[in-house]
Amino acid sequence: MRDTASGPRVLLKRLRELMQEPLEPQERLDRIVRDIAANMVAEVCSLYVLRADSVLELYATEGLNPNAVHLAQLRLGEGLVGTIAASARPLNLSNAQEHPAFAYLPETGEEIYNSFLGVPVLRAGRTLGVLVVQNKTMRHYRDDEVEALETTAMVIAEMIATGDLARLTRPGLELDLRRPVSFTGLSFNEGVGLGHVVLHEPRIVVTNLFNEDSDEEIKRLDASLGSLRLSIDDMLERREVAFEGEHRQVLEAYRMFANDSGWVRRLEEAIRNGLTAEAAVEKVQSDMRARMLHMTDPYLRERMSDFDDLANRLLRQLMGRGPDDVAASLPKDAIIVARSMGAAELLDYPRDKLRGLVLEDGAATSHVVIVARAMGIPVAGQMRGAVSMAENGDAIIVDGEEGAIHLRPQPDLEAAYAEKVRFRARRQEVYRELRKKPSVTKDGVQVDLLMNAGLAVDLPQLAEAGAAGIGLFRTELQFMVASTFPRAEAQERLYRDVLDAARGKPVTFRTIDIGGDKVLPYFKDTIQEENPALGWRAIRLTLDRPGLLRTQIRALLKACGGRELKLMLPMVTELGEIAQAREIIDREVRHLSRFAHHLPTSLKLGAMLEVPSLLFQLDELMKAVDFVSVGSNDLFQFVMAVDRGNTQLSDRFDALSTPFLRVLKQIADAGVRNQTPVTLCGELAGKPISAMALIGLGYRSISMSPASIGPVKAMLTELPLAELETFFDDNLMAPVQGLPMRALLQAFADDRSIPL
Repeated sequence: MRDTASGPRVLLKRLRELMQEPLEPQERLDRIVRDIAANMVAEVCSLYVLRADSVLELYATEGLNPNAVHLAQLRLGEGLVGTIAASARPLNLSNAQEHPAFAYLPETGEEIYNSFLGVPVLRAGRTLGVLVVQNKTMRHYRDDEVEALETTAMVIAEMIATGDLARLTRPGLELDLRRPVSFTGLSFNEGVGLGHVVLHEPRIVVTNLFNEDSDEEIKRLDASLGSLRLSIDDMLERREVAFEGEHRQVLEAYRMFANDSGWVRRLEEAIRNGLTAEAAVEKVQSDMRARMLHMTDPYLRERMSDFDDLANRLLRQLMGRGPDDVAASLPKDAIIVARSMGAAELLDYPRDKLRGLVLEDGAATSHVVIVARAMGIPVAGQMRGAVSMAENGDAIIVDGEEGAIHLRPQPDLEAAYAEKVRFRARRQEVYRELRKKPSVTKDGVQVDLLMNAGLAVDLPQLAEAGAAGIGLFRTELQFMVASTFPRAEAQERLYRDVLDAARGKPVTFRTIDIGGDKVLPYFKDTIQEENPALGWRAIRLTLDRPGLLRTQIRALLKACGGRELKLMLPMVTELGEIAQAREIIDREVRHLSRFAHHLPTSLKLGAMLEVPSLLFQLDELMKAVDFVSVGSNDLFQFVMAVDRGNTQLSDRFDALSTPFLRVLKQIADAGVRNQTPVTLCGELAGKPISAMALIGLGYRSISMSPASIGPVKAMLTELPLAELETFFDDNLMAPVQGLPMRALLQAFADDRSIPL
């Protein structure tokens, strides 16, 4: 009985020898196709490489007319070769000329050949070319021959990826791997970043492709698979990453793939055909990705990213790679490209090297975006396909203003964006000059521009941005980036550092706001909820788990000794919650007094207005607290019934719509009526046009990301407030018709040359 694996093993051994010889690229390709033809007893072996103009060019052939090399070409989708490239699927035909896609190229002389086997040259599921063998006799190629050709194609893919074939490309043409690509999605944070790609889950480059001992490689694979399965089981049992819902489903998908016998069998077959364990993982991963990309079932296509992540984990296990290796080799102008990531993962990267962030998923209000905004880096999201098209080190431009990215940009586009960056730098100089100027409207009305913060990394920006104080300090971020609950001493130290950095400027601390989409990996009490945004979160959770709140209150009281403490409760729904929180605070004050601790000079308690039920008890609310802060992100979500994390709705409803502005006006009026200070903190405060609307509605204190203060202040100093108030008197309560409110506000600003 013939050993069907011996042919591929002999071929791969020969290819390994060829790759080590000091040959010119064309000679190496010519030798490769010659050896493939000899090994597979084929009369023809040809390699077509995909160019950036979507044309497949013949790069090497054994058996066809050698003069056709670099001249014969097919468009993507044209002929059998073009069909393979477009579908990323092999074709195995006993009579090629009967196939409806067959296209005759007279310069090649291939009309006398009947049987045809073609496989795509794939890298990370992306087609880089097509490898073909042909025979005169009508025959169907065996499965082991298909496998051998696919394995050989993977070796050629690495040659293309390393740039070996670039020297063979004719002037004015480029290979598809280097093709400039642009993506349009959503802007999650303004700014422009020019730099080089750093894949958040870096694609491992396998350099050791051919094995010396198949049995030893299978042992290595088994050991790494065992470690991988144990780590996934451990995460699920300890619920270490994310407890329920979507996060748990991802881990369950990982476990399903890790234990899939078909996947393991394909890996072992690739090893027995001569590949190392890591090369086998890369080959099977690429084949699987190409197949799943062309499936129409959206669920199966979504699972593709789960499979990719799992395969990358296995590769790192096999190659002994860790996340520290990436940070060590980070370029000075890194732009992180990720499918999705957590806030803590972004903070693992050194801030001084980050120039931007690209996300395939996510939303403007997701926590990684909030952290990126605090760090002042541009963010573009909903960039589907960016990860598979990008390679580590690729030049990239992130346009956070237009919500676009440009991979491997043309020189003229890069020059245009470089000028845009210089223009923004000049504009930032203007904003810096505004720092020391009073924050007043054109007609002399004071408006406090505060900043949002949540981590020590934010604190230097208080002075740099010229903020009047910190209007929202998100204490939960300290909990989100930690691996265990921060001890009381650590909390106290952070809160004291914040107050020291503020240098007497007011700071409003929000009590821990977890639950919903803000998950703590180590919090064991999290439950699965149908609607987490409406569920057990924020003040509801901390009143049910008062130990959490007591520890935090005690740390805040001690940190604020001798200074004012402004404390804000998140997601208050009814006034009874404020009363319960006051009891906990008073108990902690009495406890510290008993032990003669240095207490705050004053304690002001406020509530966040995010839940619509408070709109029907505004006067009672204003009397029950010392101040109110409007959380515009959640309030808009609840008033308009819009899931702020749902990308299908992200641009469908406008926060500057007349109904929502009427709600905001009611709140501002209630604050004036009851002499209770009202601040608005949320994304609405950070855009000049929406900040202008808030000021016109009566808000005299707004809090935003540090990067937004300059543009908002530039608008504020040119704003004739009395005219804007008259504008709202005429338009806010009038019947909703004609132009939307955003367009009317834009026209108001344009007529008065107010910079937005």
